Amino acid sequence: MTDIRLAAFDMAGTTIDEHGDVYRALENCVTETGTPVDAADLQTWMGTDKVEAITQLLRLGGHAGDEATVAACFDRFRALLAEYYAVHPPVGLPGAEDALRTLGEAGVKVALTTGFSADVAGPLLDSLGWKVGEGELLDAVVTSDEVAAGRPYPYMIHRAMERTGVRSVAQVLVAGDTVVDAQAGAASGAAQVVGVLTGALTAEDFAGSGTTAVLGSVAEVPAHLGLG
Repeated sequence: MTDIRLAAFDMAGTTIDEHGDVYRALENCVTETGTPVDAADLQTWMGTDKVEAITQLLRLGGHAGDEATVAACFDRFRALLAEYYAVHPPVGLPGAEDALRTLGEAGVKVALTTGFSADVAGPLLDSLGWKVGEGELLDAVVTSDEVAAGRPYPYMIHRAMERTGVRSVAQVLVAGDTVVDAQAGAASGAAQVVGVLTGALTAEDFAGSGTTAVLGSVAEVPAHLGLG
């Protein structure tokens, strides 16, 4: 049996295939203001709180990133995302749901953490039928608007520990598809920090991010823990 008692996973690109629409919505809500978005900057800020990401992308593109523009961009981001999801509904990544169930059946608590706010994450999970509760797929969901700061800060992971009753970071695995996912995991003190390759990164991109392992996908996590 594994010593891991909590597995905290990112959502988009890690457990959920949303067809890159978060990238599109984030980029387009900024470029519609006339502000250019560099592809490298977009990748850097993926996985972070979306208000913070919008603020930084505006400023990196030469915009002041004032509060009113950021708020308008965030509203536009949510509208664009809803529009894109209506055309291409998100689905669980191959093997992800089975992996989460395998972990749960082995006594590992399963949490999702996300740079989305609760009003974006909730409907997304509802569309997949992924629920939180006793006997459900998930034990906890933590969104970036529920903590003082999103990734790369570790607060969402620690909140997931609170909600699942896991006391020691030595019993926590964190997995995600972006560098900030790994940085947050490392900052949390988690025993295992796993980068997965279902997003836009290669194994080499995770170098120096704090990962303890890089796997092809979340589907490989149970076997990685000796559970499958």
